[in-house]
Amino acid sequence: MPEQFCDVGRGVTLCYESYGDPADPTALLIMGLGTQMIAWHGDFCEELAGRGFHVVRFDNRDIGRSTHMQGRPPTIPQLLRRDKHAAAYTLADMAEDTSGLLGGLQLEPAHVIGASMGGMIAQTLAARHPQLLRSLVSIMSNTGRLRTGQPSLRIYPQFIRRLSLGRRGGPPDRETFVAAAEGLFATIGSTGVPRDPQDIRELAETSYDRDHDPNGTSRQLAAIIASGDRTAELAHITAPTLVIHGTADPLVAYSGGRATARAIPGARLMSIEGMGHDLPRAIWPRLIDAIARHARRADEHPERRPDEQPGSPPQEQPERHLPQQAATTPVAGPLG
Repeated sequence: MPEQFCDVGRGVTLCYESYGDPADPTALLIMGLGTQMIAWHGDFCEELAGRGFHVVRFDNRDIGRSTHMQGRPPTIPQLLRRDKHAAAYTLADMAEDTSGLLGGLQLEPAHVIGASMGGMIAQTLAARHPQLLRSLVSIMSNTGRLRTGQPSLRIYPQFIRRLSLGRRGGPPDRETFVAAAEGLFATIGSTGVPRDPQDIRELAETSYDRDHDPNGTSRQLAAIIASGDRTAELAHITAPTLVIHGTADPLVAYSGGRATARAIPGARLMSIEGMGHDLPRAIWPRLIDAIARHARRADEHPERRPDEQPGSPPQEQPERHLPQQAATTPVAGPLG
């Protein structure tokens, strides 16, 4: 289905696309920091829809073809100091956008899947609007706690370079934008799973053609910072929850996944060996299997609620080696 738009209120309109039969349960995909909905690759969406889901992906505010906020963006020094006053909005506002999309399109309750910042938005939505979710999947995300999930120091130069694009002299040109994206993904991507540079380049090129606002990513990062440690709030999540995290993630360290699973009652943690901060095609079979199995279990037992207390050890599902045929061409995923 072609791109469409939904007014979710409070001056925000979200751009979205859908796949599959609208009569099937909805799987809502939420993308990460500075990353457009197209990072949920169309082939991934088609494969997930083939499992019996009505798949919906969308651009968050300040990215892609959704509403871009106005006003002065936060400065890089403010972001590095983690200045909460630099934010124009928070993750809670982005969760309200998501709530408005679900309600406006009459998709609730939905299976909600979020990656990185998208996982944070999904967690916030689940904590504040439990009636909107059938289940929750949080991928390569974190709780906001400073002692867990922090990036490797080697990430900072590339990340600052990305944030600096277009801050002087207007938006970056296409090749500069693409080169910055390639450099960042080379730094944060999977090391134990094959990646294809051409796919990453194509994603960056399409992203530039859809939107290259230099300020949106900074505003989103400020929203994450302003939201602080959300661990206590995650204890209120009642949706059946699956947490997925790569063991080689240099942007949101693996400890972030463990902390998320510990914070949410009854959550299960699935580790993927060698996966970094991306969604390579090689892991799609296992990722889609896990999402579909988790959703099916939630739909079969809608009355079941987690019986564990927050802070208890997560139920961990160890990594199984991917079959040889699964190691195919990967594509880039979220930035944060």
